[in-house]
Amino acid sequence: MSISRRGFLGNAALAGTAGAAAASKAKGDTAKLELLPRRALGSTGANVTMLGMGCGSRFLSYSEDKAVEALNHALDHGVGYVDTAYSYGNGVSETRVGKVMATRRKQVFLATKIQERDPDKAMAILEGSLKRLQTDQLDLIHIHALMDEADLAKIEAKGGVLDRLLQLRDQKVTKAVGITCHHDPYVLKLALERHDFDSTQMALNAAMVGMKSGVKTMVINPEIKASFQTIALPVAIKKKMGITAMKVYAADGLQGQAKPEKLLYYSLSLPIAAAIVGMPNLQHIEDNARMVRAFQPIGAEEMRSMEETLSTRNKLALDLYFQNHSDHHYVAV
Repeated sequence: MSISRRGFLGNAALAGTAGAAAASKAKGDTAKLELLPRRALGSTGANVTMLGMGCGSRFLSYSEDKAVEALNHALDHGVGYVDTAYSYGNGVSETRVGKVMATRRKQVFLATKIQERDPDKAMAILEGSLKRLQTDQLDLIHIHALMDEADLAKIEAKGGVLDRLLQLRDQKVTKAVGITCHHDPYVLKLALERHDFDSTQMALNAAMVGMKSGVKTMVINPEIKASFQTIALPVAIKKKMGITAMKVYAADGLQGQAKPEKLLYYSLSLPIAAAIVGMPNLQHIEDNARMVRAFQPIGAEEMRSMEETLSTRNKLALDLYFQNHSDHHYVAV
C-alpha cells in the first residue's frame, strides 16, 4: 500500500468540522497564552514545553466532553505538547484530541504513535489518524512500544514500518520520526544505535535506576533489568535525539513514597526535553503545570539518594509491571 502526501492531505481535508462545536468554547489559535518553560527537542529544531499532556489511559478515563475540557484546560495552563496514539482506545484518544485541534492546532506540538507492524496496515491507520486529529501534518510519529529484538526486526525490515515513516517525513506528512519503549532498555539501545531516529520516549524515574538490594549487593535476579537511564539514554544523548520521559510517576506506583514535585523534578533534571504525564483531573493538570513553572533542578547527590531509596523498594515490581503494561485501557463513562 502506497500513500502519498496528496492522499494523506486529501483525506485529512474530508475530516470536516465535526469537532468544531465540541471545541467551540476553546480559545482560538491567536489566544495569548503563557506557555510553560520550553526546551529543545534534540536536533529536530522544535522547542517544546517541559510538560506534555499524555492522552493514554488517564485521558480515556474521562467522558468525551470532559476529555475535551481537560485538554483545553491543559492548553490554557500553558501545556504545548500533546501525546496521543491510535492504540489509545483504537482511535478514541485521537478523535478527542482532534476536537481540540480543530481550533487550537497552531498552539500544539502534536505527536501520535503507531503500534501496527504491518506497513500497509500502519499506513492505513495513520491516514485515519490525520482525519481523527483534524490536521494535515503531524509534528512527530513515534513507533509505539518496542518490545524485543524480534519486534525490532519487523520494524526495521526493508519496506517495513520504519522505512514507510521515513518516507512520510520526506513527504512532510510528519516533521519527525521516533520510537518509544518501556519494556527493555537493551533493545531500545540497539534500535537507537542502528537508526538515526529524530526522537525517543522511554521510562525514566528514580525508582527504575538501581540494581541493588537493601544490603547494597547486586541482585541476582533475571527478572530485574538495567535501567533506560543507564543503558538507552546515553545513546540518545550522544546522537542528539529529542528525548521525552514517560512513567515519571510510575503509573502512581510511587504515590506516597516521595513528593510529586520531587518525582517530576527528578525526571526533568535529566537531559530530556519534556515529561509526558497522564493527568486524570483538572486539579492534576494545574498542579503539574504549577510545578513545572517552579522547576529547579535536583542536585546529583539528592538524585542518587532518591534512586537508592526508591529503586530498592520498587524496581523489581516496576520491571515486572511494565514488562506487560498497556496504556490502552478505555473506560466509557
